[in-house]
Amino acid sequence: MADKKISSSKRTVLITGCSDGGLGAALAIAFHEAGLHVFATARNPSKMTQVASLGIETLTLDVQSDSSIADCVSKLSDLDILVNNAGAAYSMPVSDLSIPKAKDIFDLNVWSYLAMTQAFLPLLLKSKGMIVNQTSIAAVTTIPFQSTYNASKAAMAMFSDSQRLELGPFGITVVDLKTGAVVSNLIKNQKEATQASLPKGSIYEPAKEAVERTMRGDAFEDVGMPAQQWAGLVVQDLLRKRPPPNVWRGAKAGLAWVGTVLPFGMLDGMMKKMTGIDVVEQMVRK
Repeated sequence: MADKKISSSKRTVLITGCSDGGLGAALAIAFHEAGLHVFATARNPSKMTQVASLGIETLTLDVQSDSSIADCVSKLSDLDILVNNAGAAYSMPVSDLSIPKAKDIFDLNVWSYLAMTQAFLPLLLKSKGMIVNQTSIAAVTTIPFQSTYNASKAAMAMFSDSQRLELGPFGITVVDLKTGAVVSNLIKNQKEATQASLPKGSIYEPAKEAVERTMRGDAFEDVGMPAQQWAGLVVQDLLRKRPPPNVWRGAKAGLAWVGTVLPFGMLDGMMKKMTGIDVVEQMVRK
């Protein structure tokens, strides 16, 4: 017998990547507190204890599995807001990065968002709902050794803009969530997933220690706006009568926005100092 579909009298929102300590979990809690019926999802449901303890409904979802996505769709009878949030980072100089690993990052940060959107589109068309794509300020900010992550976010930002125009005639709102620095598990998860070390023979070996420190994101770990504060502001923006097409929230988000209107490269000097590239320049030129 087929599973009974979940329906709700409240507005509904489904969020991907809701593991404990992440931005998805923070959004799930903020939407829940705002009175919406929240579907918090993650590949491993045992990692959603934070949201489950608050009575938030959890669903198993692997956004890189067509069958898992289809199974999740089959459980819902309606949906008002889809938040594509699941993602991963990858740090490596362009000269040394693994193309297969970079493709994996694009599969998660770009193609899974589109697969989710296509799968849930019938429900969103019915509700004249909203699609929210988490792209972060990385989509518009040049950060050394983060090119794969930033490029994937920039690609998704362009897809979001295209969706905004293409789906607008059908009553669907598309929002690009350009998140700044927020205290979350992103850097921690990156460190666990891949060892931030240069391969032997890298052109950066003279500055190996400085480069690997930047690759690990040591300067950014535990830096930024508290996740729950960020989520509360984001949900406030999204639940407006007319949500903005781009939501800039989190530490440094305002600066990143300013960078988009400044002459090209104006923030390069600041970014070099923030990421230690100025030290790398001195060392490799010796």
